Amino acid sequence: MAEFKTIDKLHRRGLLFILSSPSGAGKTTLSRMLLAADPDIKLSVSATTRPPRPGETDGVHYHFVSDAKFDAMVEEDDFYEWAEVFGYRYGTPKGHIREGLKAGQDYLFDIDWQGTQQLYQKDQQDVVSVFILPPSLPELRRRLEARAQDSDDVIDGRMERARAEISHWAEYDYVVINDNVDECFDRVREVLDAERMRRTRQTGLIPFVRELMG
Repeated sequence: MAEFKTIDKLHRRGLLFILSSPSGAGKTTLSRMLLAADPDIKLSVSATTRPPRPGETDGVHYHFVSDAKFDAMVEEDDFYEWAEVFGYRYGTPKGHIREGLKAGQDYLFDIDWQGTQQLYQKDQQDVVSVFILPPSLPELRRRLEARAQDSDDVIDGRMERARAEISHWAEYDYVVINDNVDECFDRVREVLDAERMRRTRQTGLIPFVRELMG
């Protein structure tokens, strides 16, 4: 797979690039591929009340916080968005993201439709959202079972939630079917590259054109 390279040279405003999908449809895999291929985008690290899983590091994979700390962050309007998923809460701290956007930094978000709505409401101009669909529900279940991580009851719950999440597909800017992960990845990065070149984000165009017209 060829390394992904940005083609824009002028200063631009960064964007908040959202990948959403039902569990098992591929957003986590696609996110990892994008971060590995593109040095110009960073993962937005969420805060969560979920305990760490084996191999996860605080501040790298998530900011692991207590329920009390999460409550305090909500009260202080410290989140772009937050939601409860499978009994735990996840949220995106505002932190340095807004300053990074001004400097042209892109951020990747692996969040659900509820988080996407909240983020869009708070920072509409910077959001680009992509929803990843599985090729079929039987294939989605097969992928969940192949993980060998969950019981049948848990998988049944994930499938029920998947149907609910898929119903929100029309709320996204782009929808991509993940039938083949490499082909899906190519389409996702084409979206990212095109959005980076959007005229309204090219803040360096005005001085460039003034100099050009001289």
